[in-house]
Amino acid sequence: MFSPLRITVLLGGVSAERDVSLSSGLRIAAALREQGHTVTCLDPAEGVLTRDTEQRLLAAGVGSAPPSLEALAGLAQRSLSPVMGTLPEITGADCVFLALHGGQGEDGTVQALLDMVGVPYTGSGHLASALAMDKHLSKVVLRAAGVATANWIMAPTDGTALDADAVGRTLDWPVVVKPSKQGSTVGLSIVGEPAALAPAVADAFRYDDEVMIERFVPGQELTVGILGDQVLPTIEIQPVKALYDYECKYTPGMAREFVADLSPDLQAKLADQARRAFGALKLGGYARIDFRLDPHGQPWCLEANTLPGMTPTSLIPQAAAAAGVLFPDLCERIVQLALAHRDRSRA
Repeated sequence: MFSPLRITVLLGGVSAERDVSLSSGLRIAAALREQGHTVTCLDPAEGVLTRDTEQRLLAAGVGSAPPSLEALAGLAQRSLSPVMGTLPEITGADCVFLALHGGQGEDGTVQALLDMVGVPYTGSGHLASALAMDKHLSKVVLRAAGVATANWIMAPTDGTALDADAVGRTLDWPVVVKPSKQGSTVGLSIVGEPAALAPAVADAFRYDDEVMIERFVPGQELTVGILGDQVLPTIEIQPVKALYDYECKYTPGMAREFVADLSPDLQAKLADQARRAFGALKLGGYARIDFRLDPHGQPWCLEANTLPGMTPTSLIPQAAAAAGVLFPDLCERIVQLALAHRDRSRA
């Protein structure tokens, strides 16, 4: 049994994944309290949450669509992020559990602030977080490390008109259009014809200043979790719709998720690709590496998630449970990995 700690869970925030983050963070807080820790929930957009507020938000769960950009803009105006490093909930914590998703919580900004304050935190460091969040740069690194990832191009950012026919010749149809620095499929769409490309790119630009256009890989949707030096069982996802979108990810019954039935050789290949991705991107603590397995049995890495969801429908908790690690123990192990990293850094 580990000694009781003062843990601050950072959750909510002002990204499009705010509701997902609230659900993740509140579950984490409850699990850590069950482990005997003193836990404070801090939302950069709203401040410290009372227990009544926690219960209300927990009951609300995650909606079928992300918050509107207008609502997020209003929250951002009163964000605590500029002064967060001075708050006693941060400076007095033994560990900060990062349950933020997207935006400043996952792009290395908060990690860099905590590094400066000297408070240990869960997950990857600021460089790895920034690198993994940028889908273009991460794919460059993945390829250099021998991790297969689908061909892609970046949409012009200088106002140049996009040549849809050239995109089709380069990548073939259909293609996946997505913001380069977002998660939870926010702003993502599958485009099957030239005429639909420009509107999809314009929608993705609402969420980011860079947009990726990627070759669509047909086949099975798989994800591999890594916890410390342990590769967790591969999870297969079968959504009820063609796209494993925000609604499917966070609405119970919209997708089947189960331990994938794979040959030992394919399981070993996926584990190797996941480890390569984890190492190449300099990830730490825990992460989730997403793949598509094409009809020829070739896995293609989609992206790495440095702060994967911990909601009731999220995949890392399911993979951990399949490995015999229940949710409170999973949260405890993530905290202990953060403290072990701090101790190694001091040595």
